[in-house]
Amino acid sequence: MANLSVKICGVGFYNPVIAASGTFGFGREYNELYDISLVGGVSTKGLTLEPRPGNPVPRIAEGKSVILNAVGLQNPGVEEFIKNDLEWLRTKTKVVANVAGRTLEDYQGICARLDGLVDMIELNISCPNVRAGGMALGIKPENVEEVTRLCKAQLKSTPLIVKLSPNVESIAVNAQAAQRGGADCISLINTLTGMVIDIERRRPVIANNTGGVSGAGIMPIALRMVYEAAHAVSIPVIGMGGITCGRDAIAFMMAGARAVQVGTANFTDSYAIPRIVREMDEWLNSHKIEDVNEIVDTLKLN
Repeated sequence: MANLSVKICGVGFYNPVIAASGTFGFGREYNELYDISLVGGVSTKGLTLEPRPGNPVPRIAEGKSVILNAVGLQNPGVEEFIKNDLEWLRTKTKVVANVAGRTLEDYQGICARLDGLVDMIELNISCPNVRAGGMALGIKPENVEEVTRLCKAQLKSTPLIVKLSPNVESIAVNAQAAQRGGADCISLINTLTGMVIDIERRRPVIANNTGGVSGAGIMPIALRMVYEAAHAVSIPVIGMGGITCGRDAIAFMMAGARAVQVGTANFTDSYAIPRIVREMDEWLNSHKIEDVNEIVDTLKLN
């Protein structure tokens, strides 16, 4: 059996496969199916300072090899998470708190509240933001740098991951902006923006009209962006976007990711993550590679 453990910003993960935010809740439902200590870590449902009911339904739609969602960050709020879920989740695996907000003050407040309580904090900066005139903070590099810097200032002991939006002019430039702002790590890609139309009604399927696109169909885009970002910064990269099997995860690590996140695959296969971990181990063993870290950034361009 190969060594699958990885270390990111001083945080040791049992294996490099982390459950992506918004696809795993706080882990309790999946733990009824299997022991989630088999998961390298859990990036929580996006947390806000106050509880959020989410967007009107329907808010999930299927496309070809993808799904669209406009859930709207439905969550119980950070205080309820701390009260009801954090202690239990910490007994199972590494906790990456995914945080979101509508203002810079929201982001700062939630980071300050979670500092020292979780293993890592992941900034979701793809939400529409009041200060940016409704624009997501993750679009313009100057906004990426600002929110990163302000949030990093609130953290005394918890490493900061900045989750990058793919809906940008240059993923490399935005990755560098996050690094300048003090990010300890970046993760990418967040969902692309898309639409599904019901041609009989001549209306979008999703009540919000557009939604975030994820799933197997976006993997080539995600791989390219992870490669570009990983070679634009000196901080660790966590890759995601369409991973459905161990070979997919291996590809992301070859492109420069130190770890991966698996999201939409959890909806089509509730046992996706332990299966992907097993498939990674099988591939490493078949290629006589003793340590998963040996494959990071080994891609050879033509």
